[in-house]
Amino acid sequence: MVITNNDITLKTYKKLSIQVSLNGLSFCVFDLISNKVILTKSINFEKNKVIEEQLWKTFVDYPILTKAYDDIIIIHDNNLNSFVPNSLFDANFLASYLQYNTKVFETDFFTHDVIFPYEINNIHVPFVNINNFLLDQYQSFEYQNANSILVKQLLDLSINKDEKQVFIHLQKEHFEIIIVKNQQLILYNSFQHNTPEDFIYYLLFTCEQLQLNPESVLVQILGNCNEYDAYFKIAFKYIRNCSLIQNIDKASILDVTPSDLRNHFILYHS
Repeated sequence: MVITNNDITLKTYKKLSIQVSLNGLSFCVFDLISNKVILTKSINFEKNKVIEEQLWKTFVDYPILTKAYDDIIIIHDNNLNSFVPNSLFDANFLASYLQYNTKVFETDFFTHDVIFPYEINNIHVPFVNINNFLLDQYQSFEYQNANSILVKQLLDLSINKDEKQVFIHLQKEHFEIIIVKNQQLILYNSFQHNTPEDFIYYLLFTCEQLQLNPESVLVQILGNCNEYDAYFKIAFKYIRNCSLIQNIDKASILDVTPSDLRNHFILYHS
């Protein structure tokens, strides 16, 4: 005898998001009905080791990654990308948009994400080898560049704010500067850093180039940073209105802490 229960209220719908870079990956499991975060994990990769081997080990160590999901999204975390407005976009010449800000090769694979509804395209180079590995694990998945999610969310947050806002997404070896004004993207750039002094130099230089006064401009920091961090302290020293990003509503909806939301901002907004 087979007993079935078709009550939709008893079913669970789960989504898996994996944010992967050459330095490691983070993954998050969502309950799509309650819109809550079930589990979040971060794994560091060792340098000079084959990426596919480390991915394989991660899947062995975390069997939850091999379960069935209703929705799977892979987030490629690199800065091999460029934002282009619709008016200047031609899908036949994707490589040409990247040749001036990153090193590209004829063998590279280029694609783009549509940043809806902002009429912007993010042209980027995904990790093809990582996609190929994941195709052996899952029947299908969607993928996009991490900065597509980042910029879209910050544009959403800028609605009805007519002053220019500076957002810093800080990571271990690089950071992104995104400047927006009432859902308009003014600037996006990515910088490598080794010290807090590198960081503040690029931040102040960018403000100078855009004629933004450190005494009045609003700077908000997210990513791998907290109020006790040397990077936050040096920014707070030179920027009068500097703070950690506050998005408390989203944190409470997902049932995570504000610090976790800042640290996994891209992953949680995927």
